[in-house]
Amino acid sequence: MDKIIVTIIGVLGIGFVFWFFLAKKDKAVAAEGEIDIEVKGGYSPDVISVPVGKPMKLNFTRKDESTCLEEVVISDFKVRKLLPMNEKTTIEITPEKAGTYNFSCGMGMFHGKIIVK
Repeated sequence: MDKIIVTIIGVLGIGFVFWFFLAKKDKAVAAEGEIDIEVKGGYSPDVISVPVGKPMKLNFTRKDESTCLEEVVISDFKVRKLLPMNEKTTIEITPEKAGTYNFSCGMGMFHGKIIVK
């Protein structure tokens, strides 16, 4: 009986790990033209869906005093910008091809995605 219980708990644990790391889908926020991103313990929203070939304004407002979040880096667009506290900082991009583009803090500890469709 003990072996059956341990086996069931093990299978449930494997299922949870699979769901948590592999099956969980990011919920993208659709944006067209402009989007506001709050920087507080990470990025909110952290996954953004934008149309290909259209100019896009990403408005970052930093509300976290952490030095890690004082800078945002979007390497695919060659952007590295300081984010002053409680001020809106606008970054303009025009994604020319579909794909997923990552952005992060200056230290690479907090991440976000721009999904271009």
